[in-house]
Amino acid sequence: MKTPDKVVADIRRRLDRTWAADIAGIVVSWPHRFAIAAPKKAQLEDGWTSTYQPLVRQWRDWARTQPVVLHTEARRVHTTIQDIPAHLEVAALSSAAQVVGEEWTLRLDRAQDRLAVLVERFPTAGGLDRILKAVDSYSGVDFDLLMKVAGWFRTNDATGLTPRQVPVTGIHAKWLNNRHALIAELSRRDTLGLLPRHPTRIHFTYLDPEHLAAGRRKHDSATVGDSFVPAYIPELVIISENKDTAIHFPPLARAISVEGEGFGGKSAAAFPWLIDAPRLFYWGDIDAHGYEILNGWRADGVPVQSILMDPATYDSYEPYGTNTDQNGQPLRPAPPKPLPHLTSAERAVYHRLLDPMWSGHRRIEQERIPLRTAVTALTAN
Repeated sequence: MKTPDKVVADIRRRLDRTWAADIAGIVVSWPHRFAIAAPKKAQLEDGWTSTYQPLVRQWRDWARTQPVVLHTEARRVHTTIQDIPAHLEVAALSSAAQVVGEEWTLRLDRAQDRLAVLVERFPTAGGLDRILKAVDSYSGVDFDLLMKVAGWFRTNDATGLTPRQVPVTGIHAKWLNNRHALIAELSRRDTLGLLPRHPTRIHFTYLDPEHLAAGRRKHDSATVGDSFVPAYIPELVIISENKDTAIHFPPLARAISVEGEGFGGKSAAAFPWLIDAPRLFYWGDIDAHGYEILNGWRADGVPVQSILMDPATYDSYEPYGTNTDQNGQPLRPAPPKPLPHLTSAERAVYHRLLDPMWSGHRRIEQERIPLRTAVTALTAN
């Protein structure tokens, strides 16, 4: 027999699946009966005094305080007839929200208010349930901006403009880029006509001593999709997670140091001279995020070998570590993600950093390891 808490979880799951379509008037999901799963006779009698009699009382007491109907069925227990809870009936969406918790009541009230605005401002919009779900997490400011921007696009053409050039006050390019599909749906457009984002660029530093001694350029960049050949085809490429490390890397023959921050493996994979380098390495922070980035590079088709991200390096530099991230927030244990592209040594450190029982530092910044140590690691590989 389920406890009230378990049936409340069932109500929450149904509410989560259906609330938007219910509010939009697309479906009617309530009233609904939830099974309590009363036990069979032998089980009921065996556990009556210790388990089921207290649970029946719990159900009766709980149901008296909730906007629900508790349906029972008469069952013989030994020599007596007992009313055993069989189903819980929830009559309406509002009742379900009240049972689950106050936050759901507030959430549905907010959705009702936003539906009224949507219907008034965009009477021809379809898929109102999808739109309600999309704006569910919006702050009031973001929802008001959405109404304003979608209204502008309904009567204006932005073809050929960048997101920054759209003449609507209160928005920025990132806000608009993250809401293209929703704005297009509300304004009944197939596309907003905005110019696509500019292609990704990679930035890198030439490390070859002869090249630099000749007075040639030290820093360079390349744009995905553009025709480009570096000043020399590198025999060694080292991708560094952090910009400063890449820029200040010591000289190395026929080597290029790539700034890994700000773009991923898919962009790097667009440059054959990079991914085809005979020796291709990645060096990042020793923290959970660093290993997730490393796994992502390999998943994107960049066959990097890591340096200074192994257990021995962690053990050597752990005293110089920290327990906060780059934003100063505490690093906490967490379930490891499945990272199939890590080596066993890399995975050992990754799991250690997320282990609730681990008492050492959970992050060693790349810059805490001397560059000369990185050079030694590269020459040894």
